Amino acid sequence: MPQSVATFLMFDGRAEEAMNMYVQAFEGSKVLMVEYYRAGEEGKEGSIKRAEFTVAGHSLMCIDSPATHAFSFTPSISLFVNCSDEAELENAFATLSHGGEILMPLDNYGFSRRFAWVSDRFGVSWQLNLN
Repeated sequence: MPQSVATFLMFDGRAEEAMNMYVQAFEGSKVLMVEYYRAGEEGKEGSIKRAEFTVAGHSLMCIDSPATHAFSFTPSISLFVNCSDEAELENAFATLSHGGEILMPLDNYGFSRRFAWVSDRFGVSWQLNLN
């Protein structure tokens, strides 16, 4: 049986910027650990070798990949966040949609009285729901 499961996000040089934005977007979130590439290592010196953080109690990890890949994030996988109140939802929406793409604007869609789906400026997809 696995010890734990965490969402793993791979970036191309912007992992720390993304991680900090996610932690700031949701109250109670925090950076747990950051390890940087050092001179002579495979990745760019000072970029994220490995980091761990939480968003609303959910465990995530991120890296700046030293390898170039022909793929990136896709909305077919998204982080679904149940927000506790309107202020939290509005803040998350404003933060995550800034510089990104709004896939579904904040609205009542029948299945939720307030819901939005955004792809942030890093390409990570977020579904935001008001409980």
